[in-house]
Amino acid sequence: LAREIAPLVGADPGQAELAARVAKADLQSAMVGEFPELQGVMGVYYARAAGLPEAVALACREHWQPLGPSDDVPVGPVSVALALADKIDTLTGFWAIDEKPTGSKDPFALRRAALGVIRLVVGNGVRLPLIEGLRLPFDQHQEYIVTEETFRPFDAAIQALHESGQEDDAQDLTERVAENLPSYGSEEVEALIIGTTKSLLAFLHDRLKVYLRDQGIRHDVIDACLAMPGNDDLTLLVRRAEALSAMLKTEDGANLLAGFRRANNILSAEEKKDGVEYSLDPDVKFAEGPEERALFAALDRAEAVIAPAILAEDFATAMTGMAALRGPVDAFFTAVQVNADSQILRRNRLCLLHRIRAICGQVADLGRIEG
Repeated sequence: LAREIAPLVGADPGQAELAARVAKADLQSAMVGEFPELQGVMGVYYARAAGLPEAVALACREHWQPLGPSDDVPVGPVSVALALADKIDTLTGFWAIDEKPTGSKDPFALRRAALGVIRLVVGNGVRLPLIEGLRLPFDQHQEYIVTEETFRPFDAAIQALHESGQEDDAQDLTERVAENLPSYGSEEVEALIIGTTKSLLAFLHDRLKVYLRDQGIRHDVIDACLAMPGNDDLTLLVRRAEALSAMLKTEDGANLLAGFRRANNILSAEEKKDGVEYSLDPDVKFAEGPEERALFAALDRAEAVIAPAILAEDFATAMTGMAALRGPVDAFFTAVQVNADSQILRRNRLCLLHRIRAICGQVADLGRIEG
């Protein structure tokens, strides 16, 4: 896993793999056995004494980091690759055997491991799509995933038989369940791995919300960004959330949000009432008055800015392009009656509201913003 992650963080794959092989070796030493706080510290000395590269030696200590919210995050490429691999392997291993944190109970410090993954990825700007990054370790753990998921519905019955002294019946039920384990590589196993991956990704997203809340970003802003494609890339997700949070703190951002809600509410109500979706392109030739024509022009300008900015992952520019709609949207609602008597005008204006929603929806799901 460290070897696979290495190119993403600029590390030498061979050194990352070597570091993964030796990083825990000092745990077997008498020194660490007597003084556990020296784990990793002694690994550096042993690695240097063995003539290993300095990056590998430092990774023996730094892959344990960050140990807490105030601990430093490694920046050396080999250390980052190994630290990520170590924490991801820990999380996927426990998810594979269905040992997840519950309530306030977290005996294996999995929340700390998840926060470590987040800080390593975000702090170093690592572009690691987690759906892909979690796939390799979950493939390696698939035997445990399959066994756990297959036996879970029968656990209570098997336990009850043991407790009542019916050992033979318990053994018989266990064997019959085992005979029906899905074959590795089957569609059923693939579905189990995908489900387990999504479960762990949701856990990481929950920890990210806590982390970003401490950075001053509201949970609804994060939810609006989580609804967008690529939400398994935590670096991309955080950049989007930071840009959206900054925009919403401006007057234009707050007022645009109000305008978006008005457009979305009217459109949703009319679509529900009419039983159709007003998603066709509106035609400017049906525009009446300068405010309506100005909105058409503003949407054209915004789309010309937002679409390439999103492709370039320049969320600040995309948010600026969206915020520029504030004035034209406000003026439109002040001067124009959407539900006009003319069905042609009404339909065209509802399609225009759909275009507002679609353009803003390229940036974030503003419908999830509260307040």
